[in-house]
Amino acid sequence: MFTGIVTDVGRIKSVHQTNRDRRFEIETAFDLTSVEIGASVCHAGCCLTVVEKGADWFAVEVSGETLSMTTLDAWREGRRVNLERAAKVGDELGGHIVSGHVDGVGEVVSLSTEGGSHRVRIRVSKPLHRFIASKGSITVEGVSLTVNEVEDDIFGVNLIPHTWSVTTLGELKVGSRVNLEIDMLARYLARWRETA
Repeated sequence: MFTGIVTDVGRIKSVHQTNRDRRFEIETAFDLTSVEIGASVCHAGCCLTVVEKGADWFAVEVSGETLSMTTLDAWREGRRVNLERAAKVGDELGGHIVSGHVDGVGEVVSLSTEGGSHRVRIRVSKPLHRFIASKGSITVEGVSLTVNEVEDDIFGVNLIPHTWSVTTLGELKVGSRVNLEIDMLARYLARWRETA
């Protein structure tokens, strides 16, 4: 489990294709002496397993299924990636409970400034849009955010200057594709209503 609070922005060092799967080596500022082989790390919202590591990098392997359902298929050498290590019992829960299981890919439809902040509006595929609620939580590229408004299949979030500068969200442009994870509580509540 994760909290959606990014703790490092890594950089893709290398990409290797293996059949339908792909292996990424990622440079990081994490203290890798405390990262075990088999550990879970959230990458732009996608939970992946550490399979090898060096002094300042670690490797993950990504299945064809994950590549087809996320933005990871477009990752290339040099790309910056939001990273978060798994939460430990007793850690501060600064964002919201995040599983690292991407529910879908959204597309940025507009960007604007509001004071020192940035308003980002994102279109999400149907029927995923029905799980997004105004003032609810959503994870965008691994970052826990509050939904400002929802209009049909478009929702808006407001990014404070800190979030804009210390995550990859500051690199967004109109047309950017982003990994989305809806709030876990919203998912289960909607499922309960469907079966009740």
